[in-house]
Amino acid sequence: MIYATPSSVALAEPLAELDELRARLGEQAGNAGPWLGDLRRRWRAESAESSIEIEGFRVPESERVAVAAGTSAGPRDDDRLALSCYALAMDHVGVMAGDPHFRWVDRVILDLHFEACSFQRGKDPGRYRSHGIEVTSPVGGPPAYVGPPWESVPGLMGEIIAWLGQGDLDAHVAVRAAMAHLHVVSVHPFRDGNGRISRITQSLVLAREGPLAPEFVSIEEHLGGNTAAYYAVLQEVQGGRYQPERDAAPWVRFCVDAHIVQARRRLEQIVHAGRRWAVLEGLVAERGWPDRLAVAMELALSARVDRSAYATEAGVSDATASNDLRRLADAGLVVRDGKGRTTGYRASDALRRAVAEAPGSAG
Repeated sequence: MIYATPSSVALAEPLAELDELRARLGEQAGNAGPWLGDLRRRWRAESAESSIEIEGFRVPESERVAVAAGTSAGPRDDDRLALSCYALAMDHVGVMAGDPHFRWVDRVILDLHFEACSFQRGKDPGRYRSHGIEVTSPVGGPPAYVGPPWESVPGLMGEIIAWLGQGDLDAHVAVRAAMAHLHVVSVHPFRDGNGRISRITQSLVLAREGPLAPEFVSIEEHLGGNTAAYYAVLQEVQGGRYQPERDAAPWVRFCVDAHIVQARRRLEQIVHAGRRWAVLEGLVAERGWPDRLAVAMELALSARVDRSAYATEAGVSDATASNDLRRLADAGLVVRDGKGRTTGYRASDALRRAVAEAPGSAG
């Protein structure tokens, strides 16, 4: 037995607001400039980082885009491996979202779990647990949650897979995605990484059944920034152990509200990114430089950029990329970081001030 999907009647108004926000988001994305690619990479990295932070991993902000993209030359500790593995699983979500032959089978969740947790080889990534499991309470005392017996996990996951393929298909995608998250996290089918795989499964439902890519609609950032509320509503619905007869409505409402907040944030970020790009284009035009140098400054503002990344983004040769970056450094708009093969560039304080002081560009 798994949780019943609650009626969406009480959510008609917030779901209508969410649909309107997402329509605006899709329109804004369709009209966005060449800076959207970098913005989407940052969204992917921040969503993945937010999700792993819930489980105790953390990568410095300056490294997240490179680690998530697999281009970092830095250390390979558990924190960075958690981020790169989660990002790989989300890349897989993106592929499955557009696969016309996709179907829900148990290997979907098992393989996504393996990808997200493959650095934790001692935790049996990609395999259901073979023992009982408890979630320790952060304040001590009884466990915060006790999962169902391990012997029931394959059967319960089979029910969840069947529901993902055929259940409540008339429900709003945000409702179905929230229920997918609740189903998986409540069964707690793995030794570790249950929160991660639940959030990834939710993102896959959103990406498969919605009109926008995962980075536009996933709510990991909101969950990561509101972890206490996230855990509290799960505990309210679960009641400390697997009780699928309980009402899932508070959890679904929490997720719908999170989607609304996240959609508003994405719209604001697109607007701010467009204003920032206008500032960069102005700096380029003032100096009579090729338009592509705005791309280099955009990348340097969001993260450390190297010659290869800029060359790929701008569609130029490595030699041209090196010359462009040196030109920006000579103008005091970027600062060189590292030497030899590790050379990269970051936005200078002067460039950051120019962007921050432009009318309407804050944020």
